[in-house]
Amino acid sequence: MKSTKLKIQNQKGHNLNAYLELPANQKPHYYAIFAHCFTCSSSLNAVKNISRTLTTHGFGVVRFDFTGLGRSEGEFAESHFSGNVEDLVSVHEYMKTNFEVPSLLVGHSLGGAAVLVAASQLKDIKAVATIGAPATVSHVKHLFSHDIHKVQEDADVQVNIGGRPFVINKDFVSDFDKTDLPAIVKNLRKPLLILHSPIDAIVGIENAKQLYVNAHHPKSFVSLDNADHLLMNERDSRYAGNMIGSWVERYFPKQENTMLDTEGEQLIGHLNLVEDNFTTKIQMKNHSLIADEPISVGGDDFGPSPYQLLYAGLAACTTMTLKMYANRKGWDLQEVFVYISHSKKKNTELGIELEKPARVDFITKKLKFIGNLSDEQKQRLKEIAAKCPVHKTLAGNVVFESEVIG
Repeated sequence: MKSTKLKIQNQKGHNLNAYLELPANQKPHYYAIFAHCFTCSSSLNAVKNISRTLTTHGFGVVRFDFTGLGRSEGEFAESHFSGNVEDLVSVHEYMKTNFEVPSLLVGHSLGGAAVLVAASQLKDIKAVATIGAPATVSHVKHLFSHDIHKVQEDADVQVNIGGRPFVINKDFVSDFDKTDLPAIVKNLRKPLLILHSPIDAIVGIENAKQLYVNAHHPKSFVSLDNADHLLMNERDSRYAGNMIGSWVERYFPKQENTMLDTEGEQLIGHLNLVEDNFTTKIQMKNHSLIADEPISVGGDDFGPSPYQLLYAGLAACTTMTLKMYANRKGWDLQEVFVYISHSKKKNTELGIELEKPARVDFITKKLKFIGNLSDEQKQRLKEIAAKCPVHKTLAGNVVFESEVIG
């Protein structure tokens, strides 16, 4: 995937720091917006992991910092709940104007509450997913309740939230009581996925129950078993991202593999030199692949290199040929590992006589067999590995015919 940095101006004129995560082929089917947790930022590992995991499901994902947090402009006291919702609307409008309209909102903790409210205001949003979200917006006040007595009319005070100092005021505190989240959830009427850990010590699991009971179908719940509130374990955040990506497919039209005209051939490769660097889309009838060059040679590394794809075909053909042979013989071959490397060597190094000295392609194929096999059987399998169709094509005399069409 690739991250693109964005600056998005909100309704108050502050620039919000944002990143756009794109799939490997840079061509998302749909766009999503991720809202981070209270006092967090878009750089939290869980936010990055979930966003990037969603890109593997075809989404382009915008993760951004709310006003006064991370690298966004403004003061934290302006980052009250209503301000968070306004920021979401601003990001939505920016994406709608400059890319495509987002159709999925994902929110973590208080960000989960914010996406629920924003989804009720944005008709373009087709589905919502929350992670560890509170059932009421005012729930978050317990995080600084020990300092809340310090807040006076028209006065800014410093409070401690999660071990960090923040400046808030009376408006900041009172704003949490202005939103009737249960009523909003009851009237949302959009597909909703609620993810929550049963051992969440910050926002208890009972919050997930209240959200689920208030919501109308279609609604779903996923237990993030043994996860903490911030999903600090990478496995938990990637699991959450995969669950969201799989769940949302039910509510979005399936994007078919739009096949370019192959002019009657078996495969087509396409590179748009205006939009892309070396990233090449390869299409077959039922499958598509991305090829690229590594960054070290000027590519973007969004997919395997042409040589890697070539030798991937050799490895796949070898394993399949060995399976068919072992099955026919009734041998106990349980697993096959094929390790392939390619390099250039002088013909003299390989003991090959040529009219003129030259560097020739040198391919090593190392085989590892798992199963109860004799030395004679392993030796025979080695011989058969050289007889797979792709191996024979690479080692044989190949005739090419090229022509310009169109």
